[in-house]
Formats: sequence, C-alpha cells, structure tokens
Amino acid sequence: MSISYPSFKAAACHAAPVFLDSARTIDKTLDLIEEAASHGAALIAFPESFVPAFPIWAALRAPIVNHDFFRALAREALRVDGPEIGRVRAGARRHGVHVSLGFTEGTEASVGCLWNSNVLIGPDGAVLNLHRKLVPTFYEKLIWANGDARGLRVVQTGIGRIGMLICGENTNPLARFALMAEGEQVHISTYPPCWPTRPPAESGAYDLRRAIEIRAGAHAFEAKAFNIVSSAFADRTLKDAIGAVDKDALDVVDRSPRSVSMILDPAGEPIGAPLSDQEGIVYAEIDTSLSVEPKQFHDVVGYYNRFDVFDLRVDRSQRDPARFAEGVEEPPGAEAHEQPAVVSFRETAAARQER
Repeated sequence: MSISYPSFKAAACHAAPVFLDSARTIDKTLDLIEEAASHGAALIAFPESFVPAFPIWAALRAPIVNHDFFRALAREALRVDGPEIGRVRAGARRHGVHVSLGFTEGTEASVGCLWNSNVLIGPDGAVLNLHRKLVPTFYEKLIWANGDARGLRVVQTGIGRIGMLICGENTNPLARFALMAEGEQVHISTYPPCWPTRPPAESGAYDLRRAIEIRAGAHAFEAKAFNIVSSAFADRTLKDAIGAVDKDALDVVDRSPRSVSMILDPAGEPIGAPLSDQEGIVYAEIDTSLSVEPKQFHDVVGYYNRFDVFDLRVDRSQRDPARFAEGVEEPPGAEAHEQPAVVSFRETAAARQER
C-alpha cells in the first residue's frame, strides 16, 4: 500500500479578539476564516483563548480587584456544543476548511469552572478534537482549571495527522512526546498577545517572542513536523478595558514583549513571514513528505529511542466531578438474596475441578 503525503496551505491568524465579547469575536473569526479560505488555506489556526480573550488582567492586578473581569469571562465562556462554536463549525463547512480555535470553555456543572480549551473542526463541520490545557501556567491558575488528557491526541485528517498544544504545554516534553508518538505531522501551537512576568522597568522579564521561537523550533525539529504558531494581538479593545481600571497596568501591557505568529518546517526553520507588531495572517505551503528525510537522522518515536529503557503511559480517562448510576427497578417481590452471586473466575474454575 502506498503512503500518502498531503500538501496544503496553512494559515496562522495573528489577531485580536473583541475583548470579552464572544459574539463579536465569533463574527471576526468567521471573517478571518473567509479571508484565509479565499487565499487557498486548508487549515486555519486561531490563538490561545481567542474567544472571548486571554485573561491578561490576572498578571497585572491583585486577585481581590479582578472579580468583575472574571465574571465577564465566565459569562462569555463557550460550550463546545453551544451556538457560538456551532457558527464556527458552519463556517468551516461552508468554506471546506479545517479550523483550530482557542476559547475559554465553561461547563453546565458549574457557573465558575473554566478551562483553557482548543477545538479542531473538520471541513465538514465536525468536531475532530477538544483539548483542555493540562495545567494553567503561573497566574493562569487563578482563572482556569486543570484539563485532562482526553484531547491529548493526534487526529488523522485529509491533510495529515494534526496535533496541538496550548502555550506553555509546548514546554512540556512528555506532552509533546505523546503527540509525536502518534505520528504527528502538523503541530499547532497557540499563545496570548503578551505574557507579563515582571514590571517592564525590571530586568529579567519574560521574552514571549523568544520563548515561542525556541519552543516552536524545538518541537518542529524533534518531531520532524510542521509547526503552525498562532498568537493573539493586543488591540484597542483590550487596552481600553485595562486602561479604564488601571493606567499602570496598561503601561505594563504596552511595554511587555509581544508574541509572534509563524510557521516552521520540519527542520525548525520559519517559512512565510512572521507577524508580531500588527494583525494579519501568516500563510505557508505545507508538504508533509518533507518530514521523511529528517526521520533518518533522529526518529525519537522510532529507532532513535530505547523503549527498553524509557516507558511513557498517558491516562486519557475522563475526569468528571461525579459519576451517577441510575437505579434499576426490581420486579415486584424480588428479594436481595434472590440475586445471583458474583464469583471470581478462579472460584468458578476451582468449583469445576472439585466436580
């Protein structure tokens, strides 16, 4: 049987949401899908928590003064089966494209439990995967809950085997290896517009763009995969909302290192022009056959590994708050002692031997 190596055009959106407004951000998402599709893109990636926005306030102000922002985020959080994602699914189907969308996910089980999630939608509008960030990073723990590994997987599509990780997960070697071990050919990485860790006047502030370049290049090189990096942009809607409550916090946003959107080949080299200081879409042609030759040198999920030495187990079991067993009505007059006894296989085998 011959092996297929799909080729296609990818699009990484370097874009700003309409801050804490899911409906208008979905409108913008659909516009960007239409634009990218008109340029021939078959896979369109959007940034981390694009809908309704990355909770940058958690880095800038004390938790005791951020309740209004959190309530707004919880109010605008989406459900994967809700109408907002439904509109994106319809857009993907209308244009026949794959869409990767970062969003803050809510749950019917709680009005305040949120996840940092990403949904991959196929060209027929089907949800192919839902991934929740395994561990929120640093101050993100004030906003999002831990995810589980249900979505830590690679999806077989008509344009190749696609996996994705959110922001700091791309620093986690075990999460990355889990995707490599499923034959990942195209990796999607998503990031916020900036990620403040210190006041800008202090030395040692986190350089988000450089961190993205290092992580994206490392994964592309180690996985021998294409890496599509989509980062958000800080626009007027974000700055107006932050500046309205804290001018000093706005200064931190303005002076913090920016993120970058880019696409890298299996050697870790950028293809297409990266974007950082303005909104736009990064395009690049992807030829998955280019992953074959580098696998001769280092195939870390093949012959460049020692599976007798290393062993990785990934638990994909679902983590729900409770499991509910519905009661089964017994027929009238039935007694507990009339129920058949439960015995082990060994007990049954021993009984047969005695007979």
